[in-house]
Amino acid sequence: MTEDVRLATARVADLAAVMRVMDAAFDPAYGEAWSGAQLLTLFALPSARVCVAWDGERPCGFSAARIAGPESELLLLAVDPDYRGCGIGALLMSDWQAWATDQGAEEYFLEMRADNDAVYLYRRSGFSECGRRPAYYRGNDGVVRDAVTMRRLRHS
Repeated sequence: MTEDVRLATARVADLAAVMRVMDAAFDPAYGEAWSGAQLLTLFALPSARVCVAWDGERPCGFSAARIAGPESELLLLAVDPDYRGCGIGALLMSDWQAWATDQGAEEYFLEMRADNDAVYLYRRSGFSECGRRPAYYRGNDGVVRDAVTMRRLRHS
């Protein structure tokens, strides 16, 4: 299915498409979704990039990342539930790291809640846990969860 998917750097005009994926992909119980206003701040930063995965005219995933010196951080990654298991998450991970490498990144980081199933995608992408913050996230469901920081070196 990924052969029909194209990736493109998002523009401000794509904000509604990104928000459609965000709303579909992020369970409100966890309180992890960003607002449109929060996302708009990324479009103004030269050190940040939002990438959208498109299936024809339908947005099916996105990533948001930033560069800080020799490091890049994945801020958000989402795949529409209708497209999960089709390789779109892996495409977005690969695209983020290629972009970051072009910007001079040597290390890649991401943070997630400890019980996030995306850990399997991240491990397949070469990431491993390098830190943990106990009781960092408090979801809208009232449950407190650890934050896990994962890292990958460019040459690993």
